[in-house]
Amino acid sequence: MPRQSQNSSAPSRHLFYEDALALVIGSMLVSTGIGLYGYVGLLTGGTAGITFLIHYLTGAPFGPVFFLVNLPFCVFAFRNMDRRFRRKSLVASSLVSIFTIVQPQLVHYSKVNLPYSAALGGVMMGTGFVVLFRHQACLGGVNFVALFFQEAYGFRAGKIQMVVDVMILMASCFIVKPLILAGSVMGAIVLNLVIALNHRPGRYTGA
Repeated sequence: MPRQSQNSSAPSRHLFYEDALALVIGSMLVSTGIGLYGYVGLLTGGTAGITFLIHYLTGAPFGPVFFLVNLPFCVFAFRNMDRRFRRKSLVASSLVSIFTIVQPQLVHYSKVNLPYSAALGGVMMGTGFVVLFRHQACLGGVNFVALFFQEAYGFRAGKIQMVVDVMILMASCFIVKPLILAGSVMGAIVLNLVIALNHRPGRYTGA
């Protein structure tokens, strides 16, 4: 069998339409998990968790609040991330905001089990994050910080996010019922395990 040339084995940059599809798919997965969590009253970590707290306390719509909560982290991204990453992350954050506004009009749940919803929502959001990460995008907030430390210092993004998420969830113990808190912690663990197992620096060659 002829030996492949060095250029043929080198990873190539994702094409524009591949990035565009990935942003839509990843954002849709994340927003669907968020919608499931919102239906059963669960929380998650990161900026989405902060947005859930504001949503539950004030009744403000999730989508616009999520976009506003992310704005301070955009300053960090503009100082530490490249332009292409910032641009795609802003598009992904906007898509999640739009999907979370539109989806309640399109998807309705008649009966859901809380532990299963926590696990399924965690899997969907975690998978959505991995799709976005693989195409050099994220949803801002803690994602920016976790990816920055992974790229700069080699810390695993999933582990960093897991620590931050658990801290946010524990801070909410005075706001939500113990059963909701337990389900939320379970969902955060599932979400971050999906990221930790599927997004490791140096393991994957897709550009």
